[in-house]
Amino acid sequence: MANTKSAPKTPRSASAITTVLALSGTVVALMQTIVVPLLPDFPRILGVTADDASWLVTATLLTSAVATPIMSRSADMYGKRKIMVICLAIMVVGSIIAAVGGSFLWIIIGRALQGFSSSLIPVGISIMRDELPKERMGSAVALMSATLGIGSAMGLPLAGLVFEALGWQSIFWVSAVAGALLLVSVAVVVPESKLRTPGRFDYAGAVILSAALVALLLAISKGGSWGWGSETVLMLFLAAALLLAAWVPYELKVSHPMVDLRTSARRPVLLTNVASLLIGFAMFANMLLTTQQLQLPTATGYGFELDVVAAGLCMVPSGAAMVIFAPVSGSIIRRFGGKAALITGSAVMIVGYVGRVFLWDTVPWLIIGSTVISIGTAIAYAAMPTLIMGAVPITHTASANGLNSLVRSIGTSTSSAAVAVLLMSVNMPFGAVTVPSFDAFRDVFWLAALASGASVLAAAFIPRAASAPRTITQEGVTSELVVQGRVLLAEHRAMAPAVVTVLDTSGEPVDWSRVDNEGNYSVALPGVGKYLLVANAAGWAPIAEVFEFDGRVLKQDFRLQDRLSLAGTATAGGTPVPAAVIALLQASGEYVATTQSDKLGRYAFPLPMPGRYILTMLHPVTHQAAARKLAVDNRSVSADLEVGLASPGRKESVII
Repeated sequence: MANTKSAPKTPRSASAITTVLALSGTVVALMQTIVVPLLPDFPRILGVTADDASWLVTATLLTSAVATPIMSRSADMYGKRKIMVICLAIMVVGSIIAAVGGSFLWIIIGRALQGFSSSLIPVGISIMRDELPKERMGSAVALMSATLGIGSAMGLPLAGLVFEALGWQSIFWVSAVAGALLLVSVAVVVPESKLRTPGRFDYAGAVILSAALVALLLAISKGGSWGWGSETVLMLFLAAALLLAAWVPYELKVSHPMVDLRTSARRPVLLTNVASLLIGFAMFANMLLTTQQLQLPTATGYGFELDVVAAGLCMVPSGAAMVIFAPVSGSIIRRFGGKAALITGSAVMIVGYVGRVFLWDTVPWLIIGSTVISIGTAIAYAAMPTLIMGAVPITHTASANGLNSLVRSIGTSTSSAAVAVLLMSVNMPFGAVTVPSFDAFRDVFWLAALASGASVLAAAFIPRAASAPRTITQEGVTSELVVQGRVLLAEHRAMAPAVVTVLDTSGEPVDWSRVDNEGNYSVALPGVGKYLLVANAAGWAPIAEVFEFDGRVLKQDFRLQDRLSLAGTATAGGTPVPAAVIALLQASGEYVATTQSDKLGRYAFPLPMPGRYILTMLHPVTHQAAARKLAVDNRSVSADLEVGLASPGRKESVII
C-alpha cells in the first residue's frame, strides 16, 4: 500500500513536539498543587476562614472536571492545537486575574480559569498519537505521565520558596509566565492535526454532564467539612444521580454525543477507565500522606516536623523517579503492550504501599516507599492512554482520553475525601488538639494497596488485542486524512446503529467508526492506496468493498441490501397455507412477534437476537397447530412448518 509523500519528520522535530507536550503535564500538575502549601496562610492573608480558603483548590477541581470532557471533544472536532492554545490562554488570563485581583473573589475566579489547563493532558496525548512515529509513542506518553509527577513534586517546594521570597502574588505570576511560554511553544512547535470529527457539538449533553460533575465533585470534596449526612451534601449526590440518569439515555439517542457511551462501554475502554479510577485513588493517597507525615510533630511518634519547603524537597525524588522510569514504561508498552504495563505499574504500587505499612520510622524509608509508589504510578499512567487509543476510533482519541482523565480526577477527589475521613476518625490526643494516629495512616496504606490490587484485577480482563494504539507509518511519518460517508438501506434510509471497519490490503486494522443516528461515519486513512472497508449492522448481511483512496475523494457510502431473516413456508399435507398465523416465542416462553403467511404460504420475520426460540403455526381454517424449536445466530434461518390433513371440524396439535 502506497502512502502520500510528505516531508519526513526529523528526530529533532519529534523530540521538540514531545518536549513541549510533556511540559504541559508539568504545568497541569503545578496548577493543581501550587496553592496547597499556602492554604494555612491564606485565611490570614485574605481575611477568610480556613473552609473558605479551601475553595482555592475546589474551584480548580470543579472547572477541571467540566472543562476536560468539553475541551477534549472540541479538540477532536475543531483542532487539537487550537484547543491547547485556547486552554493555555485561559489559564494565563486566570493567573493574571488571581495575581492582580486583590480580593478573595477574584482569586477564586482566577483559580477556576486555571482549571482549564487540565485539558492539556488528554489533548496533548492525542496529538502525540497523530504526530509522532509509532516507535516513539509509548515513551512519549510515559514521559508526559512522568511530568505530572515531577510537576506535583515541584509545586510544593516551589510555592514555598517563591512565597517566602516574593509574596503570595508571585506564585500566580510564575503560573502566568510559565503558561505564556508554553502557549508560544505550542503555537510554534506543535503542528495542527488534519484529523477532524464531523458533526454538531452536543451542547445539551455538555450542560447536563457539567452540572452532574459539579454536583458530584462538590459533594465529594466538601462532604467532610459540610457533613456527609448534611442536607446539602445529600441533595448534591441526589442531583448528580438524577442528572446522570437523564444524561445517559440522552447520549445514547443523540446523533453526535458528548461522550460515545457505546464505545466507552466496550470492555477495553470500560475496564481501563475502572483501573484509572482505582489508580487515581491510590496515587493521590501517597502524596497526601507523605507530606502530612513529614510535617507532623516528632512528638506524635511517627512525624518528622519538617517545614513546607523541606517536606516538598523530600517529594522531589518521587517526581524525578517518574521521569527516570519513563523509558522503562515505554519499553514495557512496546514489548508487552499496555495491559502488561498497567498490571506491572499497579503491582509495583502494591509493593510500595505494603512496604510503607512496615517501613516508616525514618525519612529515608518514607522517601523510598513514596518513590516506589510513584514509579508504579508512572508505569500505570503511561499504559492508560495507550490502551484507550488502541480501543477507540482515531477521530475520537482526544475525547476518549479526556473521559479517562476525568475518571482519574474523580478517583483523586474520592481519595482526598476518604483520606480525610480516616484521618479524622482514627486519631489520638496531642496536647490541646487531636491528630491522626499512625493506625489511620496504616488503614489508608492498606486501602490504597487494595485499590491497586483491584486495578490489577480489572486490567487482567482487558483484551490483549487492545494493547497498542493503531497507526500506520512510512519511514516514521503519519499523513492521515479523514474519509466520511453514510451507511444506507436500499430505500436510501439511514442505517443505525452500524459499524464501519477499515483494513489495509494485508488485513491489518487501520481504523473503525460507529455510525451515528443519521447514518454518518468517519475514519482516518494514513495515505493513498487501496483499503478494505467493511460495514456491519445487526440484522443485515455485512458488506465489504475495496476503496481506492486517491487523497481527494473523501467520501464513501455503503448500501445494505440483504436483510437477515427467519423465513419459511407454512403447509398442510404439502399444500401451502395462506393466512396462517405464525408466532415466534423465546425458548423461555416470552412472546417475540407474530405474522401471517402470504398467498403462497410464505412468511418472514426480521432476524431476532441470537438465542433459542419456539416457532408456532396455526391453520386459519382447521385450527391445527404445529411448533418447533430452533436456534438463531447471526445468519438467516430457514424454518418450514407443516400440519397434517384433517377435516374442518377436527382440531389437532402436531409438535415437530
